[in-house]
Amino acid sequence: MEDQKEQPSFGDYLPKERLREDGLRRIWLAEQASVGRSVLISELIHADESSQENFLADVRAKASVEHPLVASIYEASTASEHCFYAYELLPGKNIEQLTASNQTFKALDFVQLVKRLCEANIYHQTHSNSTSPLKPENIFIDSQNVVRIENLVIVGERSDDQSTRDVVALGSFFQRLLNQEHPGTTRCLTLLAWMRGQEVDQPLSWEQIRHYCDQIEQQLTEPSDIMAPATAAVRPGLGKWKFLIAGAFLVVILATLFLIPDVETKPETAPTKPGWVKISAGEFTTQDGQRFSITSFQISAHEVTIGEYANFLKSLEILSENGTQGIYDHPQQPATKPNHRPNDWKNLYHSAKRGERWNRREINLHTPVVGVDWWDAYAYSKWKRGFLPTQEQWLGALKSGTEDPSTLPVGEWLPVTDKTPDRSSKGILGLAGSVSEWTSKPSTSPSKPFEAPKWIIIGGSYLRSEQGALTRKWVDDRSIRRKDLGFRICEKIE
Repeated sequence: MEDQKEQPSFGDYLPKERLREDGLRRIWLAEQASVGRSVLISELIHADESSQENFLADVRAKASVEHPLVASIYEASTASEHCFYAYELLPGKNIEQLTASNQTFKALDFVQLVKRLCEANIYHQTHSNSTSPLKPENIFIDSQNVVRIENLVIVGERSDDQSTRDVVALGSFFQRLLNQEHPGTTRCLTLLAWMRGQEVDQPLSWEQIRHYCDQIEQQLTEPSDIMAPATAAVRPGLGKWKFLIAGAFLVVILATLFLIPDVETKPETAPTKPGWVKISAGEFTTQDGQRFSITSFQISAHEVTIGEYANFLKSLEILSENGTQGIYDHPQQPATKPNHRPNDWKNLYHSAKRGERWNRREINLHTPVVGVDWWDAYAYSKWKRGFLPTQEQWLGALKSGTEDPSTLPVGEWLPVTDKTPDRSSKGILGLAGSVSEWTSKPSTSPSKPFEAPKWIIIGGSYLRSEQGALTRKWVDDRSIRRKDLGFRICEKIE
């Protein structure tokens, strides 16, 4: 315990113990007096103007994170002589502490922990969060097997190799927590080896790891006529012929679980999809002759796909564990709306994963999602830190570089690739066909100027070509769902 005279003042936070320092920062265990909770304080040592600016930039980057598995930032301050921020003290023990106490987990619990870590890292990846390297001391597991990660976000651009760096690291140090005396060990060890890049062309992605975790979890929880051996090792006392049989049996099990090229066990290779398209500020005219102007922004080159929307729903499932699944809902969302699953989601997603037919059409995970209402589209956009386009932004994107939008061919409801034919001159897909799309704000229909503003569904679809890309429909119900209605999102340009 530090001498009280040497302890600094952090306002509402009362320092209890100095835990460590690295020359730049000093970490304190403290108590937030107003609410009586334990917290951690990161104090900047010898703060000058430059180091303080960098310190606060990192804090802002960390504070932007909204994920239940990542530690929260409570407050930052430069008001006193001390520059610091307060953040969440994670419950439980970290991996180093668990290893030191020889605590391990059965395969089912182990793979569920790995899957949760995948969710957190996929969040960082999809939000382009640059992070410090993942280490054993950053991961905490409590007595209920709830896993949490320290907030490792730092200011700066995320490099392409950060995911691979952390996948390899996790595949190395997390193995210490696996109890190798129970069924499922071989499967977990194989997965960890692949994460380290062994016996594969390259280490797995977070999405692939999560997919394999789902498979292992299903195999360990559902009855099976074929039971895998507890470990890959042969028990002492087996004769030579038993050794050979056991080895052959293990090969069959591994082939069954991992090596057969089935979409249930091997995720398909994602096609190359176009990304964001920048739309410059400008003035345009609607098909009704109304002038409007827009500021610069960027719009997704394609509608949100089934696979992308599935990741959103999985994130909500994690949030539901602590009752925070509604954090992305619109404030006016009806209390009677139970969830954000699209119409017939179970069959739609099942068919997409297998590349089968749904609604008499072949689909896959890269096909635009349908059956979503406005509330779903809003929540997804907020989750992605984007927003739905207004009618004006959508039309501005359509008309940018396209002399006559009515000539855009109406495309089918097809999986998104970089070769999708239904595209504008700027490379925006599915404006004239594919699926119609929700926009963000209501407006008055030019044909009914005395009626109240209504919500706009814009763009043609594979079922409703009408005027192609210039199609608009005004509706007064944001809960409408159709088998040809989806959405795309936009982002601000900093």
